Amino acid sequence: MRARNLILMLSAAAIMSANAYSQTPIVIKFSHVVSTDTPKGKAALRFKELAEKATQGRVRIDVYPNSTLYKDQEEMEALQVGAVQMLAPSLAKFGPLGAKEFELFDLPYIFPGKDVLDAVTQGPIGKELFKKLEPRGITGLAYWDNGFKIMSANKPLHLPADFKGLKMRIQASKVLDAQMRALGANPQVLAFSEVYQALQTGVVDGTENPPSNLYTQKMYEVQKYVAMSNHGYLGYAVIVNKKFWDGLPADIRGELNGAMVEATKYANAIAQKENDSAMDAIRKSGKTTVYNLTDAEKAAWRNALRPVQQQMEGRIGKGLIAAVNQESAKLGYK
Repeated sequence: MRARNLILMLSAAAIMSANAYSQTPIVIKFSHVVSTDTPKGKAALRFKELAEKATQGRVRIDVYPNSTLYKDQEEMEALQVGAVQMLAPSLAKFGPLGAKEFELFDLPYIFPGKDVLDAVTQGPIGKELFKKLEPRGITGLAYWDNGFKIMSANKPLHLPADFKGLKMRIQASKVLDAQMRALGANPQVLAFSEVYQALQTGVVDGTENPPSNLYTQKMYEVQKYVAMSNHGYLGYAVIVNKKFWDGLPADIRGELNGAMVEATKYANAIAQKENDSAMDAIRKSGKTTVYNLTDAEKAAWRNALRPVQQQMEGRIGKGLIAAVNQESAKLGYK
């Protein structure tokens, strides 16, 4: 009888232990480098909300914004070793990782309209690019929009000649380096979290950003002039550690994918609105003079930057660049 009771007690304890274990949520650390009030910051929080609701508490998403967990240079390595499970780095971050094809997104004026961009990120080209990450232990889940970039500096930027000798902050990208050199500037690679102080102290003279970043990071307070160039694109890829992702139960993975689809719709819907609001706030601040390029000035910028596309064919892939240009042609752009 005692032996039977002992067996029953041990079985009950095992069941209780298994239940307790099954109730322990899977924790996903989601790190990013911008503030919570940017399109990416808001989308990360929306994903948290949707994912936790869809999985009924079986998954907990811990979001770490504004480089509180890892800086630009550190986060990719942290993901690959499993110290963090999810990131949303800018697309320029994949070039230094060895996936040089992603530097396609850095090419100046490669996307004449958002419809071309959407055709690339939501179509076969976007899927093929994500496959390039898998050998590096990374799974791509979604592309999040953040809009087109504008230039800022402490002098007016109307024509390419105005860039001559300026120290311009860029992300670590060979394409962005070539872009600034084509304009006559001296590119300076800096972590995003260090840009405000570098602008404030004169370590760099200017930078490029979508308006939402320029505003939320208060860079406009230390930049006298903004040129509405819309010369390049800044977007993000939501990525996860492949080993971690593949190891999740299939039903959990499906629910997280569903939450990511909805969060992506939200992210891409608010990006333009957030950038428009940011520009309104920058104008109203009176701290920065905002300049709209004339048609002739836009043409001068395009002529100065056109050689960058050909220059980068060997790095990014001539066929890939041609495929994007074909998407533009399909949509009626010349």
